[in-house]
Formats: sequence, structure tokens, C-alpha cells
Amino acid sequence: MFSKSRINEPGPKQAGESDAKPAGETSAKSGSTPPPPASSASSAPKVKPPASALSNDLVIKGNLKSTGDIMVEGTVEGDIRAHTLTVGEGATVKGEIVADDIVVNGRVIGRVRGLKVRLTATARVEGDIIHKTIAIESGAHFEGTVQRQEDPLNGSPAKSGAKPAPKA
Repeated sequence: MFSKSRINEPGPKQAGESDAKPAGETSAKSGSTPPPPASSASSAPKVKPPASALSNDLVIKGNLKSTGDIMVEGTVEGDIRAHTLTVGEGATVKGEIVADDIVVNGRVIGRVRGLKVRLTATARVEGDIIHKTIAIESGAHFEGTVQRQEDPLNGSPAKSGAKPAPKA
């Protein structure tokens, strides 16, 4: 197992004899060797870029929208929409948060809508939470209502869609 890992990795191939002998074999093996590392590399680093970070000295007044991940350490006065959102321990968000995965370590004043919502022990949330799954750690402060929905990300349009249906 270890010899296979060393053969596949360029770093451990420092021995001159190992490089000289497999040179003829490398062309045959290299055809089969590159696809697994390429698949592994493309799955993790290339597909998922690093989270956008908003530092603790940053104050944003306005809405944020991203298809990627956002890490908030500063203050945001506006709505945030992202794939994954992490509110840092010293961060404050005043507005609606909508994301697939939400982790709140800091303060949120406004509605929280997410498929997976987690309030850690240092979280302070003042507002309603609409979720598919939720976890609230001991010590978290929460004032508001909690509502489970199968599709919390599109919860508001469903409600507005339900209102016109009876009118029609």
C-alpha cells in the first residue's frame, strides 16, 4: 500500500533507481495513474473554491449574493444569500439570511432560512428560523419562532403562490 502511494506521488519518487526502472513502465502506468488523482483533485479543490471572508473590521450596508460560501466576521446590514454561510463569533448580521447550510456563532437580527441551520453555544438570534433540519447547542440565545419546511429556501414564494391561488 505504501509503495503504491509512493509510486503515485511525485514527492516520494526521489530514488534514481525507482525512476529509472519504472520509466518504461511509467508510460503504461501513467495512463492509469493520473485519472484517480485528477478525479480526487477535481472533486475537492477545483469544484469548491474557498469561502469568501468578510473580516471583523468590515462593515457592509447592502445585500450580499453568492453561489459559493461566505464567512462573516464583521457587520452586515442587509440580506445575505449564499450556498454556505458562517456567521463568526464576533459578527453581526442585520437582515435575512438564506443559505443551504447556515452556522451561527455570532449575532443575527432577522429571519434565517436554510436547509441545515446550526446555532452554536455563542449564537444570539433575534428572528424567525425556517429550516429543514436544525441544531441548537446549549447556551445559544434565540428569540423568535422555529418552523420546519420541506423546502425552506423557497418558503416565501410558496406562501405568496398559495395566496393568489384562492383569489383566482
